Amino acid sequence: MYSLSSQSPERGWSLWWKPALFVLVAVVGLYYVKWSPYYLKSFLAADKHSIGASILNDNQGSPVAAALTYAKVYFLAIWKAAVLAVILGSLLQVLIPRDWLLRLFGRAGFSSVLRGGLFALPGMMCSCCAAPVVAGMRRQQVSVGAALAFWIANPVLNPATLVFMGFVLGWGFTALRLVAGLVLVLGVSLIAQRVSGPEETPEPAQEAVAEAAAPDSKNFLGRWSRSLWQLFWSTIPVYILAVLALGAARVWLFPHVDGAMGNSLLWLVPLAIAGTLFVIPTAAEIPIVQTMMSLGLGMAPAVALLMTLPSISLPSLLMLRKSFDTKVLVTVALLTILVGVVSGLVGALLL
Repeated sequence: MYSLSSQSPERGWSLWWKPALFVLVAVVGLYYVKWSPYYLKSFLAADKHSIGASILNDNQGSPVAAALTYAKVYFLAIWKAAVLAVILGSLLQVLIPRDWLLRLFGRAGFSSVLRGGLFALPGMMCSCCAAPVVAGMRRQQVSVGAALAFWIANPVLNPATLVFMGFVLGWGFTALRLVAGLVLVLGVSLIAQRVSGPEETPEPAQEAVAEAAAPDSKNFLGRWSRSLWQLFWSTIPVYILAVLALGAARVWLFPHVDGAMGNSLLWLVPLAIAGTLFVIPTAAEIPIVQTMMSLGLGMAPAVALLMTLPSISLPSLLMLRKSFDTKVLVTVALLTILVGVVSGLVGALLL
């Protein structure tokens, strides 16, 4: 007679080889894309007190030229991380048991949010590169708060960026970024979790659950190819279009900086809004702020940019439009602007 015990060796092997494969892909990919390059860049930051030129410092006047120029520079900087993110976001759905994810990140509470933020630290991704992984998490019914914490912590609490910032701008900036970043990651995620109301399974998650129950659910390559295609199609095309649009809009989003800007509140709020919407590669906020301060930008708007530029962006918000309710994403954007403005005011007093 066939018994359940006869399935246990296969189940045991199946239970562990898939997560082990995911960890292997993540470690190898992150080492190649993030950890090794950032380790080398830390010596440059310590020696030169710079990590390169500002990505906005090309003085483009034409929106079309600005869009194409910025898109080229931006995608050359992030394409490896973006490819890795889509791979990890799709593999997450087929290699990690959903009950494991739900035990870690499924509850709507502080502990899940905290774990989401902690698990983000090795990733060191920008908001757009973290978005496909977050979309994969939401397809597996990870809670709103935990997914948001993972998303925001990737760029804001990036350990490498904090080190670069200390060497380039000063350790006072790093301390402020760390404290304000913790408020942003934990506070915004918890508030957005409450705004979202009772957890409802998002439509992509329903599709993922239905696929897992399908007769061919044991076909790993088939399931992965479907997850990869769905994740790519739902995130990357809108990502490319949004980057082009923002590349053109930077002509107006970031006007010429001069000494008259100073710490004026007239510039603090608009630059906090611009920083929240604009998209940059990982750590690019450091040379942007360094250059703008050398041209006369005051401490308050500089710190606001330092907080808002990496946190989220319009492209990443659009990439996650199917993973979170609109009211959740709007709440995150508004609270990010608020944290940027308050951080700017605190920075003007302390730094």
